Amino acid sequence: MAPTMGRNGSLLLFAVLLIILDVFPSVDANLWTRYNSNAYQTRRRSGPSNQCPKVGAIKNFDLERMMGFWHVVQYYASTEELPEYACMRSHFSFSKDDQHITMNFSYIFAEDPLREKLVGNITWMIPKFGEPGHWQHTEDIYEGIYNTYVLDTDYDNWGLLMHCAEKKKQPRYLSALLLARKTALADNEISFLRGKLPQDIDASFMFNIGQESCDNLMESSRDDPLAYVVNGRQNAKEIFKVVNNL
Repeated sequence: MAPTMGRNGSLLLFAVLLIILDVFPSVDANLWTRYNSNAYQTRRRSGPSNQCPKVGAIKNFDLERMMGFWHVVQYYASTEELPEYACMRSHFSFSKDDQHITMNFSYIFAEDPLREKLVGNITWMIPKFGEPGHWQHTEDIYEGIYNTYVLDTDYDNWGLLMHCAEKKKQPRYLSALLLARKTALADNEISFLRGKLPQDIDASFMFNIGQESCDNLMESSRDDPLAYVVNGRQNAKEIFKVVNNL
């Protein structure tokens, strides 16, 4: 037989409810339902921020070992909510003459039936040679200072980069690249690297970049205005302003 509640017990429960309503007068009666419903828990990107996350570059970083060819196996950008890219690859080089780092990269749009390869490049300087894992972009098409941090790498298998630029009167631009020397990483390696991302990066928007059938792509006959740098164009600043406002 189920236990019954006596008159004193009912009065005590009623008194507790009155205390709760008095202490929390603005509590929504459907609060629990709303916060535990499937609709409320659907994936939503956090609101925009104007400040870059405070991160530190990897300690005792060996710059030359980081150079060379990498596959981008996962990618995050604060301006994108859907996976769009495939076959994204990067090649890093370091010039001892001007002390600059260059990343040449290529990719395709995942839904492109022609699988046309698009290319671009980024150039960095090292502001403090005591911190070789912190780079700053040298291109003048960016507003403000655009910082890149090597958050971690083992040089031979995987690496993790974060880019961030703060803009006047606009949300920051924040992105991250999960790199691999081969076309894929083990699940535990991916989990390890994603765990090193700052809280500002929602890992559910860290999209996989397919690396299948990427050796015979259609070569692009035009510069890609969506690349970080429009190679050799005098009107690169104007193009970037137009693209940035799309």
